[in-house]
Amino acid sequence: MTTPQVKEAPDIKQKRDAVNDFSMTVATMNGSGSQTSNLTLLRALFKMGIPVSGKNLFPSNIQGLPTWYTIRLSHKGYLARRNTQEIVVAMNADTFVEDLASVVPGGAFYYGDHLKFEINRNDISIYSFPAKQLAKESAAPASLRDYVANMAYVGVLAHMLDIDMQKIREALEYHFDNKEKPIAINMGVIEAAYAWSAANLKKTDPYRVEPMDKTTGYVMADGNTAAALGAIFGGVQFAAWYPITPASSLAETLAQNIGKFRDVEGQDGKTYAIVQAEDELAAIGMAVGAGWSGLRAMTSTSGPGISLMTEFAGLAYYAEIPIVIWDVQRVGPATGLPTRTSQGDILTTHFLGHGDTQHILLIPGSAQECFEFGWKAFDIAEHMQAPVFVMSDLDLGMNQWMVKPFEYPETPMDRGKILWEKDLEKLAKWKRFEDVEKDGITWRTVPGNKHPKSAWFTRGTGHNEAGAYSERAADWEANMARLKKKFETARQYVPDAVVENAKGAEVGIIAYGSSDQAVLEARDYLAEDGLKTDYLRLRAVPFTDKVGQFVKDHSVIYVVEMNRDGQMNKLLQLEYPPFATKFHSITKHDGLSLNARWVAEKIQAGEQRND
Repeated sequence: MTTPQVKEAPDIKQKRDAVNDFSMTVATMNGSGSQTSNLTLLRALFKMGIPVSGKNLFPSNIQGLPTWYTIRLSHKGYLARRNTQEIVVAMNADTFVEDLASVVPGGAFYYGDHLKFEINRNDISIYSFPAKQLAKESAAPASLRDYVANMAYVGVLAHMLDIDMQKIREALEYHFDNKEKPIAINMGVIEAAYAWSAANLKKTDPYRVEPMDKTTGYVMADGNTAAALGAIFGGVQFAAWYPITPASSLAETLAQNIGKFRDVEGQDGKTYAIVQAEDELAAIGMAVGAGWSGLRAMTSTSGPGISLMTEFAGLAYYAEIPIVIWDVQRVGPATGLPTRTSQGDILTTHFLGHGDTQHILLIPGSAQECFEFGWKAFDIAEHMQAPVFVMSDLDLGMNQWMVKPFEYPETPMDRGKILWEKDLEKLAKWKRFEDVEKDGITWRTVPGNKHPKSAWFTRGTGHNEAGAYSERAADWEANMARLKKKFETARQYVPDAVVENAKGAEVGIIAYGSSDQAVLEARDYLAEDGLKTDYLRLRAVPFTDKVGQFVKDHSVIYVVEMNRDGQMNKLLQLEYPPFATKFHSITKHDGLSLNARWVAEKIQAGEQRND
């Protein structure tokens, strides 16, 4: 006997409980307030000690279009996107049919009973619940009822999955910064939905959760927040930016938090400036000016903004001005998929400029590394006297990840080869672009140095060693050769690649950025099928010696990335032409983060062809 809210599913084969190993997706409308409900679930599960990750798939408009939020639970600690949906919660009429179809056989489908659709599946468990009615009966003001209705599915899932209600409350307390009124309103709906579910729903699916201890020592953070905090800890003094998805929250978080660490009561003036510019061109122009003056300067943007920054980036390269540019990559321009993730700016940024330009790229593979590269990028930019691009992406930047708590940098700031008054007193002569140590990096001064020898003329193109204007072919070629040498020197200072070996493996995998989690999981699946693999995760361009050795040591190398044309694969082939035939490009460009099963299947298919 079941309640009216549950429909029997006679074709479902009974199986043992699936504990802490499934994905659940909530389908709502953008702007409906569901993000609070979804983050409450994510954080409550995390507080129960269960490894989780959250993926937000949202439209590029402000509100009204469909949005989906997927939470993956994995007792093994896998954090990549799963390619199946075991539980789906439908709160959006526009996508109800496809949401129902997306549930795997044996899965569970929850929906608000205000959605009147025919249910034509008998291979899944189906539950309806009165979200609107529970919100109407709550203490929420009428203007907030549509928003708190989403809390109904939190309460229902809490009961049906055995989510700890105390952890739900702790998640709300965190979200609302311990403000009792919003906590009480939202918790009231959750508790009412929990009680309603206990009285009316009979569980017929196998999915539930149990407390674990796999999140001890971790926190939840998104990459953009981590990057902003890393920049603050790295001594950022100037930032200019223009709003663009998915990079805006990086600059916004920087502005919101820098005062907490820098402002001193009674201090006259600020030690930093953050400017929202009129466009991306102005933003990087301001950053270049600040970097030239000796400040630790940065900007943040995405692919379309990078395009507008081309000329100033080239100027900074040739004038040898240190700046940091965060590129939080997305699929394409505003008319494409600005709210989907991608790794499609690798070639653009590496060669950005006019003429023979090669930029340094740092590539974080976790929110933890977003923090680390947030401060390390300034050290490298100043040491190399060059722009440094940090290549994040939407999945890494805007979604929540399990990370170790961030630690203050142990090493002192690296200002590079910079001369102050006392240094110039000891020198008989000084030329701004003279390669004294033969590493391509020259000595510089910054405005404010009062010594009469400190001045130099800043030019982006033709100049001689002294910085004087020159169109002599010999001066041009000598300068270009030195800049090439400087790029080679950068190999010693960029973050080294990370290698994970399996004894006796001949097959190698190379990946980078947020693809890391899918590759780590895929290697386990491949190993279960008898295929051993070694894995190298790139963290920077130029490539370090470890990359070259990895290429030499493997007969077949699969390069996994999220773009259409295999952009990193092309860079590897350019760098190691004698081994170009070793590289096999595996690409996916659908705006979604990679899932491990797809990666494993592609590599297995490649091995079958090679046989």
